[in-house]
Amino acid sequence: MKLTKLLKLSLLLSLTVFGWSCKDKEDTEPVIDQESDTAVNNWILDVMDEVYYWLDNLGTPIADDSDPEDYFNALLYKPTDRFSVIYPDYQELINNLSGVTLEAGYEFQLYLESQGSTNVIAEISYVKKGSPAESAGLVRGDIITKINGTQITTDNYRDLLSEIESQHSITYLSLNPTTLVYEQQPPLTLETVQLAENPNYIDTIYTIDGEKIGYFMYNFFAPGNGGTSTTYDDQVDEIFAKFKSENINHLIIDFRYNGGGYVTSATNLASLIAPAVTTSDIFSKTKYNSFLMSEIPELSDVKTNFRTKTQNLGNILDGNRVYILTSPRTASASELVINGLKPYMDVFLIGDKTYGKNVGSIPFEDEENSENPYGLLPIVSRSFNSLDQSDYTTGFTPNISVKESSERLRPLGDITELLLRTAISQITGTPSSGRFETLDRVDIGSTLDRKVRTGIMIEEQIIK
Repeated sequence: MKLTKLLKLSLLLSLTVFGWSCKDKEDTEPVIDQESDTAVNNWILDVMDEVYYWLDNLGTPIADDSDPEDYFNALLYKPTDRFSVIYPDYQELINNLSGVTLEAGYEFQLYLESQGSTNVIAEISYVKKGSPAESAGLVRGDIITKINGTQITTDNYRDLLSEIESQHSITYLSLNPTTLVYEQQPPLTLETVQLAENPNYIDTIYTIDGEKIGYFMYNFFAPGNGGTSTTYDDQVDEIFAKFKSENINHLIIDFRYNGGGYVTSATNLASLIAPAVTTSDIFSKTKYNSFLMSEIPELSDVKTNFRTKTQNLGNILDGNRVYILTSPRTASASELVINGLKPYMDVFLIGDKTYGKNVGSIPFEDEENSENPYGLLPIVSRSFNSLDQSDYTTGFTPNISVKESSERLRPLGDITELLLRTAISQITGTPSSGRFETLDRVDIGSTLDRKVRTGIMIEEQIIK
């Protein structure tokens, strides 16, 4: 079969989460006649009937001239399968998986303006380097109330979010650092660009109470721009080389906004952290449906081993422990790293419960029909660590529970910032002496939830 031969040559493993659509359906669906719909749907069924992880529970196909998105969704094993997705443009999908998107360069969290209100505020989580948003002076903690002059509400926020992929204006408030009062700013118009985001957001070393602490905020897993280079992975190696040369004795990895990425990059990062691992040590295992494992014997025993890295921190971390900052947007490849490190060291989680995704997908395109633009990301696998542990479908529960939303946002990397402050206090044994106002806010979503890359875990393996 064609797909089986393809899998023998190049296996792309991925884990995916998909939030609300960033475009309206009528804006993204290609115009296809009924005859073309039938061809597309036949291709969808061919793919699903071979690779779908829950093959024994594949849904009953609807009419073969149906809308392809409806056809695909009818095949899914609901409610167990929360993740498989069809995307209207395969090439755009591949770009987005590597963090290359058309945007202004900022992410935000949505909250009710107040208890019982239908108004929604959008608090900026972080601003991307080299983006129009950064050039315009937006910073973490700014609060957006209107998009293109329209107040954000519980009824319209999904529609308004579709407008930020092109030039748009925002009405927002900024915190006055002197008075600590939010002040209204003039409306701001933001351009959008094809932005290649670097996942290596912050790295620094703190010396506090005699403890030397390395901090690394990593926002998704990608080896390089477009996934075709190793620029980003090389930068991670350099960061850890610096941590090692400076003899840090504690490590904090910030995954709070990390929804996934390439398994090659996840393996690279884990290989820098796990104490003195080599290529004989197993990082993760992957299992597929019974049909694939019988057709391709190599798939019955797929293992991803650690790499031997000269920048590996070895045994310099006190208590053989790594601290990882988490949130409900910590997913897939991030969880893979957490799960993969657990057999080798003490993984201490601080933050909120992670998303919970231990299953994987492969991105498919129809190479035989140039008129079919769709891309598929069906669930095809499940991931385990070296001890065959995979029981985190409801997420990893942190050792210390802290919700980022419970305080006003402080700059990332600032030692008074809530999650980082909590980790430092755990390391030093000294509680923070600052006074911090507690907020009670209702989280209704984030721009990170709608990222195509969110929760993606992609790996290329040659099956011999």
